[in-house]
Amino acid sequence: MAIESSIIFLPCINLEETTKFYTEVIGLTVAKDLGSTRLIDTGYGYWGFCQYDDGRPLASSICLSHNCADNADVDAYYQRITSHGVETMGAPQLHPVFPVYSFFIHDPNGYLVEFQKIQK
Repeated sequence: MAIESSIIFLPCINLEETTKFYTEVIGLTVAKDLGSTRLIDTGYGYWGFCQYDDGRPLASSICLSHNCADNADVDAYYQRITSHGVETMGAPQLHPVFPVYSFFIHDPNGYLVEFQKIQK
């Protein structure tokens, strides 16, 4: 037995806009287009964004984190994302409580997205 990968499925408001954000702004790729669902390859698993069109609410109180190789990569993502005009919740910084260097943005659905490097 072996688990090949993992997928987190998330409802989205607009599948095309969400796909464009994650591919063009962040630079991820679509691993599979299932019509009303797109599997976005995060490198270690997938986020499956689904346009259900049945009125179900978006997921709440979640944070989608990208773990970067080092602080320089966090800074590089910050530059990439701000160059696309995406508003951040502040510049990368070391968290005052947790050993994490990171910054946060919101995706088109309002999901909190973090780019981080755990320091320990």
